[in-house]
Amino acid sequence: MIRRRTLLAAAGGAALGSALATGTARADATTTVNPATTYGTWEGWGTSLAWWANVFGARDDFADIFFTTRTTTYNGTSLPGLGLNIARYNLGACSWNSVGGESMAASPDIPSFKQIEGYWQDWTNEDPTSSSWKWTADARQRAMLQKATQRGAVSELFANSPMWWMCLNHNPSGASDGGNNLQSWNYRQHASHLASVALYAKQNWGVTFTTVEAFNEPSSSWWTATGTQEGCHMDSTVQSAVLPRLRSELNKRGLTATRISASDETSYDLARTTWNSVSSTTKGCVDRVNVHGYQGSGGRRDLLYTDVVTTAGKALWNSETGDGDGTGLTLAGNLLYDFRWLHPTAWVYWQVMDPSTGWATIAYDASTLQPGAVQTKYYVLAQFTRHIRPGMTILDTGASYAAAALDRQAKRLVIVAANTSSSAQTLTFDLSRFSSVTGGPGGLVPRWNTVTTGGGDLYAPHSDTHLSGRTLSVPFAAKSVQTLQVDGVTA
Repeated sequence: MIRRRTLLAAAGGAALGSALATGTARADATTTVNPATTYGTWEGWGTSLAWWANVFGARDDFADIFFTTRTTTYNGTSLPGLGLNIARYNLGACSWNSVGGESMAASPDIPSFKQIEGYWQDWTNEDPTSSSWKWTADARQRAMLQKATQRGAVSELFANSPMWWMCLNHNPSGASDGGNNLQSWNYRQHASHLASVALYAKQNWGVTFTTVEAFNEPSSSWWTATGTQEGCHMDSTVQSAVLPRLRSELNKRGLTATRISASDETSYDLARTTWNSVSSTTKGCVDRVNVHGYQGSGGRRDLLYTDVVTTAGKALWNSETGDGDGTGLTLAGNLLYDFRWLHPTAWVYWQVMDPSTGWATIAYDASTLQPGAVQTKYYVLAQFTRHIRPGMTILDTGASYAAAALDRQAKRLVIVAANTSSSAQTLTFDLSRFSSVTGGPGGLVPRWNTVTTGGGDLYAPHSDTHLSGRTLSVPFAAKSVQTLQVDGVTA
């Protein structure tokens, strides 16, 4: 989420360390794709809805652009749909009613499109059918959630902050000192709000949330009363108190199959600290660990994977990430680091539409709320999302510049690789460990190319590359990303 990312980029900009950075492509390089080492079944790609959907939620063209692989015309340009299949719905914390003479204390610095209206608007009645609840709230974001669902997306419910009246200072942007802001007597009520919305969505919206997340970067200290968005600091003690209550509230409503994710900490290292600070009982409430990728190329992704997946047997997602580089090269580099070291089974970009051209895949004007230009980052993301699809098996490449996924039924291997250097290079992929590799007619390997420096290919298809036995060598322009489709592959 847009706020302190400049600080995180500076703090996390260091490489993963000499051990982890091995394999970063700088000159011509060869790597071996190993089908014997796998990292799970890919669940998909997504975006959080929140602010952009609060602006554009009624538009079918954006629903098609982001949540299908169809080609859609936008501003006179034919855009290849990103094919996202995960929608994270932001349960709001704002309302503008008064309760017993008390009302929300809003940050003076939060823009209106980042104020998401919540459903449980006062504490006088917990019954969702009572006048304490407003089910017509948040109409635009909810509309995009339903459009995404109709296009096949699965969804997660998450909260940036509890409702304002659950907060100690009634400010859903945070405490004045950035400390804990959820009233202790509302731990269960926060869980109840989430569970009630999950049930209502299932019964009335045609949306079944597969997971519910009660927190957003809860251990971070930048959630203050003058913040630019909703947010709430909740340390690991508070998180440990809320999670069992969330499980109980979901179960009480018959939502026993709805899983819990936690804790959406801002960085890989902080996620590991939080995970290792909670009890085994609390961990037992968590089905999946969500982490945000704002450490960029820094952080010990490998240790988080070991603690969460190898040791605890939990699922792991990068549930939110973003960066200010509109070329998409930073996105590609950090995403490939995730494939190499974090091994998530899903990856979610924060806001596919954003007022900042650097953060956006499609920008919009914060003042007029009019959509604008498609950024090169959009096409870089398409290199991944349109080809590494749900159900594919993620394979080891031994390199942090390439990711590989195998569709066993279709006998198709997909490789996405990036040349992040300023010089052209040839990347060679050794496929000798597969039992058979034929490619298309004549060993053809279709490829798609995006050059991030401007003026070159933007997700452009090419049919000029062929296998040499079980070896594939591909020239890469400087600062480019390519997707390679090798057919006739069995492991």
